[in-house]
Amino acid sequence: MLRKTFDESLQGLQDEVLVLASLVQEMITESAQALADRNVALAERLIAQDTQINRKRFQIEAGLLTLIATQGPIARDLRHVAALLEIITELERIGDYGKGIAKIVLMLGEPEFEAPMPTLQTMALRATEMMRLALDSFIQQDVPAAREIAARDDEVDALYNRAYEELLNLIIEDPNRIEQANQYLWAAHNLERVADRVTNICERTIFTVTGEMRELDTLEEESGVAGIRG
Repeated sequence: MLRKTFDESLQGLQDEVLVLASLVQEMITESAQALADRNVALAERLIAQDTQINRKRFQIEAGLLTLIATQGPIARDLRHVAALLEIITELERIGDYGKGIAKIVLMLGEPEFEAPMPTLQTMALRATEMMRLALDSFIQQDVPAAREIAARDDEVDALYNRAYEELLNLIIEDPNRIEQANQYLWAAHNLERVADRVTNICERTIFTVTGEMRELDTLEEESGVAGIRG
């Protein structure tokens, strides 16, 4: 009976994590769109929406802590709950990156500036796709998928480097646009960090299944070396 109660409670909280992830994905996708359109009204709505994300995160956290206190999970069950606690923290921070991009929209207003938006929008698409797949791999407890998804961080890093080069070329053409270019670079940085946070989620999947906490670094793993998170 206790096992059934634990499983049902955990499943309910895990479903709420997916709701949180949906809100966060919307935040990233729409903040990138707001930046592309210089849509101040949308940016203001997204900044206000961050409160909903924070509230949902704290609600899930309270539920998970209650589960630990009342059910006393051990071994893999405890790792699963601990991983969910970490995942909701990562999701909340990803939401903050979207909020940061929305704030950049407010600072930019409507500049006459041809920013590298195709690259930034591709970054947003890749990062949110990674997030969706990472959560799927956690639900399925699929370690090989988690490793493969984390490796996609290299693609987002490459896109960030491309955005940097494109912005640098725009500054060279018109040094008066350096402040605006810097704002777009911060937006690109936020999107790059989304992928980093997704990699952390993939690490939690591996931790839940194997009990090992290791950083997923493609280059290190290819050489057979993995660093333990400090």
